[in-house]
Amino acid sequence: VQLVESGGGLVETGGSLRLSCAVPGYSFSDYVMGWFRQTPRKEREFVAAISRSGRFTLSADSVKGRFTISRDNAKNMLYLQMDTLKSEDTAVYYCAAAFNPFRADDVRRGSEEYEYWGQGTQVTVSS
Repeated sequence: VQLVESGGGLVETGGSLRLSCAVPGYSFSDYVMGWFRQTPRKEREFVAAISRSGRFTLSADSVKGRFTISRDNAKNMLYLQMDTLKSEDTAVYYCAAAFNPFRADDVRRGSEEYEYWGQGTQVTVSS
């Protein structure tokens, strides 16, 4: 399964970005999806996750109220809308996928629970 992130870049503090993750050629609706981020000084950190239908979501406390995860199963696309960005949001952001066609309410926080990963997209928030 190939995951391709896009939408990263340089933004000022308080600004917004929308990350996208394309998953072409697969039954996208059979996958639980998530976003993670990593900096050189930290381990990979959970950001947000979404169930197969999009009905259920989870977010890290550090991004609640600022970031919104969503998906469009008709387009095989995952999104992360990031608002009110802070300098501490600077990181490489990764989308991840876990195959689970059996549970509609499955959302996952642990990076070890995901099987497939994108190459990452850099987000830099300048202060």
